[in-house]
Amino acid sequence: MKILFLSDNFPPEGNAPATRLYEHAIRWVRAGHEVTVVTCAPNFPEGRLFAGYRNRLRQVEVMDGIRVVRVKTFITANEGFVKRTLDYMSFMLMGFVMGLFEKRPDVVVATSPQFFCAIGGWALSVAKRRPFVFELRDLWPASIIAVGAMKKSLVIRVLEKIELFLYRRAAAIISVTESFREDLVSRGVPRHRIHVVINGVDLDRYEPRPRCSELEAEFNLAGRVVAGYMGTHGMAHALPKVLEAAERLLHREDIAFFFAGSGAERAKVEQMVGERGLHNVRLIPRQPKERMPALWSACDLSIVPLRNTPVFATVIPSKIFEAMGMGVPILMSLPEGEATAIVRSTGSGLCVPPEDPDAMAAAIAALADDAERMGAYRKTARAVAPQYSRERQAALMAGILADVAAARRVQPPDAPLRQGERDAA
Repeated sequence: MKILFLSDNFPPEGNAPATRLYEHAIRWVRAGHEVTVVTCAPNFPEGRLFAGYRNRLRQVEVMDGIRVVRVKTFITANEGFVKRTLDYMSFMLMGFVMGLFEKRPDVVVATSPQFFCAIGGWALSVAKRRPFVFELRDLWPASIIAVGAMKKSLVIRVLEKIELFLYRRAAAIISVTESFREDLVSRGVPRHRIHVVINGVDLDRYEPRPRCSELEAEFNLAGRVVAGYMGTHGMAHALPKVLEAAERLLHREDIAFFFAGSGAERAKVEQMVGERGLHNVRLIPRQPKERMPALWSACDLSIVPLRNTPVFATVIPSKIFEAMGMGVPILMSLPEGEATAIVRSTGSGLCVPPEDPDAMAAAIAALADDAERMGAYRKTARAVAPQYSRERQAALMAGILADVAAARRVQPPDAPLRQGERDAA
């Protein structure tokens, strides 16, 4: 099977979309499929080119058997609605144009969170006369409203119409959560077109290991229980509330907080740490993906926070699976939904209410004082990790793509939902 995949994030970027695609694609290649990824020159989230890359019109490399085509785009940091929209739209255009020069695939796939990438993928599928698959990683534009970047407006209503346009023209939609599927069904998208392939963990890379001695010495972590936040410092993550929890635990010399990553809120995090004298908080900038297992090894507890808004009850943060693979207990601070159900049902950690620094601080202190309970969470987290292996998820997604490719179903450009499809929904 020849797969043409559009994504504006790909390694060496280390965010969730880039990691998911890479870890799936290398397994598809091993299974004998041909995979071409059309993407940008790596720059996320700071909007600065990674070493060794240039923002050229077109550059091609082969990464672990994956053919990677990088196209020229407008580059900006992951902040500011207008600039980011220009970034997204430039990739939509350039991804489509450069994709025209690629040999005809069996299926065209494009991913969110934002759907400008998906527009490029759909247009390319029409030009190539091949089926289009939409990988749905986020309910966009609903998530824009959820983080307060925009309010309900004419622009949002237009974006929602484009969103539904893409759903209706996809031969298949691959959602990362059951909640996303139910949301789409409630809006008239046929259930039989929507498949769920959740995120997972590469168990060859993420496995329990002793704490990295270099990190322990550099950040004075010896003898301390370390509560870590690994990942993008974005508007959605309610990190100021985590820092408020750290402030409540300043008197506990045996507890430290460890933040690793960057993003739109990173400067605010650094400012709060300085202004409030949070000597129990250690900060390290974004690190290469290869170093993530070492960073995880420094943590006794993984903090997974999101803002207290209903749309975040529908998401499953991918970092929980990496924590499971490393045998790191999870402290989840999300609205009740799929993610909290996974943590509770697997016994891989505990949940506290979102944006509640008192509850978070109390939970961290209680776990720091209960080594037996922490040990039980560690053991259980690692034991359940194989349920969410990338091997399993990649095989599931490849099967869906193969079915779509075999069916050769291409929706006409202006096809409305047929009566039978509405009934199926």
